Amino acid sequence: DQESYNDNFCDAAGELYDLFAAKGCKVYGFTSQDGYSHSESKAVKDGKFCGLMCDEDNQYDLSEERANNWVKQLKDEGFM
Repeated sequence: DQESYNDNFCDAAGELYDLFAAKGCKVYGFTSQDGYSHSESKAVKDGKFCGLMCDEDNQYDLSEERANNWVKQLKDEGFM
């Protein structure tokens, strides 16, 4: 919920990213922050989200399209 948790939107994803990256894991599927309304997030790495972030409370109508685009992106990146 990017409105209620504006200063820590999806922080858990960023904390998991840090743990996996520290172990040498290759990370796929970074996504743009465009269209989101938050001030800070640990999930932002080099200006992008470290994966797909969905706000089912405020932007549920965008989730399906975002998920479909993300799956296509993952395939293009060679993940699947």
